[in-house]
Amino acid sequence: MKILIVDDSSIIRKIIKRSIVEDKFELVGIAGNGLKALELFKEHLPSIVTLDITMPEMDGLTVLEEMLKIKADVKVIVISALTDKATGIKAIKNGAKSFIPKPFSTEDVQNKIIKLAETV
Repeated sequence: MKILIVDDSSIIRKIIKRSIVEDKFELVGIAGNGLKALELFKEHLPSIVTLDITMPEMDGLTVLEEMLKIKADVKVIVISALTDKATGIKAIKNGAKSFIPKPFSTEDVQNKIIKLAETV
């Protein structure tokens, strides 16, 4: 199952990458901004994406909208430092399947990825 990681923080990208431990997952790309994320998404069509909201070039909610136009069944986990409830609700209303506020643990991400993988 293909996974794409999108976050503007290299530290956060590394933490998320460490949470992808099961053999059934294939990391197909890591992007630090919205435009690169869409480029990698179109190239690999991953089943699961971890997506930051606040990023350079294009924000995560816009990236989410574009990804859903390309592949409507993609499972997106929004991971954001914007921890207010309204941000999480907006992400879910826009099509994200899950929301994880920062800071988070590798177990948080791992559990969400495994749970979403069961629905693919």
